[in-house]
Amino acid sequence: METARKSRLLVARRWLPDSIASRLVLTVVLALLLTQAVSALVYLTDRPPGPPAHSMRVLVQRVTAIVQLVESTPPPERRRLVKAIDDPVLRVDWNPETPRFANQREGFPFDRLRRAIRGELDDPDRAVVVEVRRERPMPGPFPVDEHRWGADVRLSVGLKDGSWLTFVGGDPLEGPFRLLRFALWMAGIVGAVALVSVWTARRMTAPIARFADAAERLGVDGEAPPLPEAGPQELRAATRAFNRMQARLARFVADRTQMVAAMSHDLRTPLTRLRLRAELVEDPEMQRKMLADLDEMAAMINATLAFARDDAKHEPRGPLDLADLLQSLCDDRVDAGHEAAYEGPAHATVDGRPVALRRAFANLMDNAIAYGGGFTVRLRPADGELRVEIEDGGPGIPEEEFEKVFAPFYRLERSRSRDTGGVGLGLATARTVVRGHGGDIALANRPEGGLRVTVTLPR
Repeated sequence: METARKSRLLVARRWLPDSIASRLVLTVVLALLLTQAVSALVYLTDRPPGPPAHSMRVLVQRVTAIVQLVESTPPPERRRLVKAIDDPVLRVDWNPETPRFANQREGFPFDRLRRAIRGELDDPDRAVVVEVRRERPMPGPFPVDEHRWGADVRLSVGLKDGSWLTFVGGDPLEGPFRLLRFALWMAGIVGAVALVSVWTARRMTAPIARFADAAERLGVDGEAPPLPEAGPQELRAATRAFNRMQARLARFVADRTQMVAAMSHDLRTPLTRLRLRAELVEDPEMQRKMLADLDEMAAMINATLAFARDDAKHEPRGPLDLADLLQSLCDDRVDAGHEAAYEGPAHATVDGRPVALRRAFANLMDNAIAYGGGFTVRLRPADGELRVEIEDGGPGIPEEEFEKVFAPFYRLERSRSRDTGGVGLGLATARTVVRGHGGDIALANRPEGGLRVTVTLPR
């Protein structure tokens, strides 16, 4: 059953447009068709059966029938009869005296209406007066024609006893009800088009949102799974290129790591032979210097291998208590006899790799101890992120060197203590780890002296 459903989906997709432009065109066409369908539905359901209420034929039939009925009724009863006949579609009034006529109209189509009424009454001399009470520009014959006539026309028919019947066209759809129905009709059309547009837009932009999330995730997790190739043709091509780029980056990093690891491993063998030969040197001072140089070279090789390999990068991500991690690092350095203080909340959860973050903050704290004699860590929750500030009381760093100190093996001996140790990879490793978590590191000199290292991590 699942296979059959997938087959139907494939067949349906085969007949759908395969580009963003064609899908936009299809959306507009469907919206227009839906609008026309709603309009036709409203027109058909609103149209009364039979001819229009104000058509020429219906008007003549009603007028002549009312004239004959009123003429056959005694004058004292006529006003009551006319009141009963009167309705919103055709207003009827009886006047025992000749009314005042204004704006009488002759010619087509008014003569045609008079001839039709006289013909129905079989009275060619019947007095029939047509008045236009208000001029209104409109296409076609004004306003009595083959289709409709309105309240701007008054029709007066004389009776045999000298009294008159006056007819004025009305429209039961005029007034607030018609305006309300028109507003509801337009709201329905707008709502239907909006629903179709929103649904189509969400369907079209969902793959773009997934593409943006994958691009954002690539900067944090280089081993993220490939993005599924879905959506319009243009987006599938972009997704395919993105997946190839991600694969190339992963291969590049893996090749670089493997190369550095092989070089470091190969260098350990000659270093071991040099150490053995140094042990055979008879001069104690020369032997001490040679062993010190060899130890420094071994430390540089080990640090380089750890920096390139970044073992902690492969550990799984998960929620961790950053406040507890910082407090434990401070306690360890206090136990070792250094000055370290923590200020901030007791708990603050962040998503990350515990070992990698511990190594990054340990490097920053050790630098603060080496160059400033101690440090204070402040954890400050902010909007959508956690801000960690590590402040020391050292000499600080010139502003033009802020970016250079993050380069591997770069050491700023002229502005720091000369007994620093290390090989210049502490800040580089810390920045790599923090940026791998979607954050960043910034440096600033404190006004009162010392350096402030600010680490931001997304929550």
